[in-house]
Amino acid sequence: CLTIAQRRDGLLEIELLAARVESLRLRFIAAAGDVAAGEGARDVATWLAHHTRSDRAENARDERLARGLDRTWNAVAGALGEGRVNAGQARAIVWGLEKLPEETPPEVLRQAEAHLVAEAATFGPRELRCLARRVLDVIAPELGEDHERRALEREEAHARKHTCLRTRQRGDGSTEIYARVPDATAARLLTYLEAFTAPRHQGGHQQAGTDWAALAYDQQLGHAFTALLETIDPTRMPLHGGDGTTVLVTIPLAGLRDGLGVAGFGGDDVITPGHARRLACTAQIIPVVLGGRSEVLDFGRRRRLFSPTQRKAMAIRDQHCRAQGCGIPAAWCEAHHATDPWSHGGNTDLADGVLLCHFHHQRTHDPTYDHTRLPGGTIRYHRRR
Repeated sequence: CLTIAQRRDGLLEIELLAARVESLRLRFIAAAGDVAAGEGARDVATWLAHHTRSDRAENARDERLARGLDRTWNAVAGALGEGRVNAGQARAIVWGLEKLPEETPPEVLRQAEAHLVAEAATFGPRELRCLARRVLDVIAPELGEDHERRALEREEAHARKHTCLRTRQRGDGSTEIYARVPDATAARLLTYLEAFTAPRHQGGHQQAGTDWAALAYDQQLGHAFTALLETIDPTRMPLHGGDGTTVLVTIPLAGLRDGLGVAGFGGDDVITPGHARRLACTAQIIPVVLGGRSEVLDFGRRRRLFSPTQRKAMAIRDQHCRAQGCGIPAAWCEAHHATDPWSHGGNTDLADGVLLCHFHHQRTHDPTYDHTRLPGGTIRYHRRR
């Protein structure tokens, strides 16, 4: 039985031998063009795939690397043969060197190659790729800045050209959204979404015993995206059809009061009455209440929404979500008609308003839950039986 030190030394020795064997293999690949041609193969990669039952795409990558080491990157080839770099490091270095501008002077290329080979004594393939992208900043700063600027211009142009967004209704009440946007746009969106999820990471919803703690990160982002769209100020959006971006929700009066049936939402789509009531509390929608013969009984205006001044006053008064046990701060909460819902003739005044986090606001309008407003203003929830 080998000792720990022997196993350690043995592993390192095997890795060294593996690098040398890979170096020898690549040298043979670089010189095997006539072998492939002699058997009518298109290239060495195809010949190898046939005789060794290996993957042609991987062989093709190895063939390109072999040619580069044989013809251009002699310092990397030498380091691989001596075991000073492994195959992964060699691929990363050559990848970075071949990304440098074509007009880079030969002496600068040699300096960059030597620098990256030296860095391989400390860093692995992933780090070497990052270093290779900025190697000109170290070797030739005047060239590096210009190269980075032009590379960014190309990347930005490519991102603008391929920017798109597609949606597909799944038929189960949800829609898939695929978007390809510039990196800066994606970073901005994530900043907004993580601003919504941040309080939940601080334990607010976990203290309330909700399901947020069990949600995966991508699920939290999905819920945050929903909350973001519901809190966008439509007065700052471009006009759409002569008016700000506004959604009409049509619902029968009985459904609005009793929570039965469905509500028409944004055209042919439908939502539950509970969802419609919650949206009417905070989102910039116009509820169109219909009578028995579909006549318009009420064409609700945004006066049903709490004003920014009222919202600030509630924030000072409530400090956080008023659901029992929830500590989500007021800045992340939504205003709700707590005493008399507007669908039952309630007024949009400060005394009637209460702050609830997004989760508890949804639960308030969930027909499977009841809620009670306690004397101090706290709201307690319990599942209906």
